[in-house]
Amino acid sequence: MEISNRRIWQQAAGDTDRDYSDICLKWDIILNGPGHLGPWPMCESALRDEGWSPRKITDLRRFAVEMADGDLVILRMGTSKVLAVGQVVGPYLWCDEFGDIDGWRLQHVRRVRWLWKDQSSPKTFDTYALKLGDTTQLLAAGSPVEGWLGTLDISHEALTRPLPELPEAKQTETSIAEISEYLFDHGVASVAITNLVSEIGELTRIAKWYQRSSKPSEHETVAYLVVPLLRALGWTPQRMGVEWNSVDVALFERLPRSDATLQIVVEGKKMDNSCLTAKPQAMSYAHGKSGCHRLIVTDGLRYGVYVRRTRGTFGLYAYLNLTRLRRTYPAIECRGAEEALLAMAPEWKPAEEVEIRPAYAPEAQGR
Repeated sequence: MEISNRRIWQQAAGDTDRDYSDICLKWDIILNGPGHLGPWPMCESALRDEGWSPRKITDLRRFAVEMADGDLVILRMGTSKVLAVGQVVGPYLWCDEFGDIDGWRLQHVRRVRWLWKDQSSPKTFDTYALKLGDTTQLLAAGSPVEGWLGTLDISHEALTRPLPELPEAKQTETSIAEISEYLFDHGVASVAITNLVSEIGELTRIAKWYQRSSKPSEHETVAYLVVPLLRALGWTPQRMGVEWNSVDVALFERLPRSDATLQIVVEGKKMDNSCLTAKPQAMSYAHGKSGCHRLIVTDGLRYGVYVRRTRGTFGLYAYLNLTRLRRTYPAIECRGAEEALLAMAPEWKPAEEVEIRPAYAPEAQGR
């Protein structure tokens, strides 16, 4: 790879709690946030008003303004691992479909054509070969990473392949009223829907209070946010075991409670921690329990619902954010609030072969 006279950026793809590198590689992008206050530079003063540090604002300026078409980018995890190498394509973008990536608001977007990537066996350097800290930084001159880049042999096909179109879901926002109608049309009892509507409002208020003050412990999250939502959906105390055999919340198809009747494993995390990364732990509790066909991972505000496919693996079926109700999540290729709540209800059962992807699929967009 020719690196002479080219700027080389290092870009973080998460932290020790979140890894969103798969999103970056799937869509040929890099992401930065927070992006909830709109595109750069219109968001700059609002970020200051909201209390974001000058360092974070400078980081976003690098990403939106200083990074340029043709620059090279290294996608890093930590200070020693390189997951991918690519070339910036085109100008800065703001895309609201990346506004909830496992709880992070990453609407600031740059297109990157990935030329080399290997998530399963990343290129590893000595610790601190890459800078820690800001999301977007220039690679240090003379870094061993720079020397390695010069040895990469990049094919013409990699340099010229077309980029996938970014997700542009239409009419993705939904409301409690629309969710209520959807649940009723799919057989959820009116009394459960009434309870749910009331409970969602209360839980959202509690969760926002936690965010403004002190974050709840994992136990508080389960007790004050998760269990009330499950009760509102119709789960009874008899069929809901809290801290049952190390499972945060175990939901049962019928009594008596046992491995044979376990239907859903619920794994809770602290608020504002990644909830989707709890999937492996939830899967370990479901292992060997053939009747367990759903996993719910949550931080109290956000819920990821995984459904077992007939071949035994769990795929992300639907995602719910109580503060951002959406019908679909094209960026992570799953359904939204309506189907998440339905899939969390006691009455719901997966089809014999669950179609994990929503109606939107990149193939339909010429990917």
